[in-house]
Amino acid sequence: EVQLVESGGGTVQAGGSLRLSCAGSWEYNTFCFGWFRQTPGNEREGVASIALDGETDYADFVKGRFTISRDRAKNITYLEMNNLQPEDTAIYYCARRDWWRLCPVEEAPRYLYRGQGTQVTVSS
Repeated sequence: EVQLVESGGGTVQAGGSLRLSCAGSWEYNTFCFGWFRQTPGNEREGVASIALDGETDYADFVKGRFTISRDRAKNITYLEMNNLQPEDTAIYYCARRDWWRLCPVEEAPRYLYRGQGTQVTVSS
């Protein structure tokens, strides 16, 4: 059974920072990890992705503010979020794609496996 466990969410003021963590292993057939977010009544939107070779992809609305990274030894994928704004308020999910080599960020909500999510709230 694949398990992805997110942590690190919370409440911050606008301009603040948070680092999300996703505990989940890279298996022999894993090619992508990603983060997506969702707010009530809205569609899920991809935030960032990282491929097996380390290539990253970001949604335009987070470029320059968010950074995805990984620690393969610890099986943790991170999302460093800086200069957070109220519109970043959402539940953030970690996701994993197996077997498929391409890791476009817009497809992160459709990766096969995802965690339970962690709430991020940004106050103005």
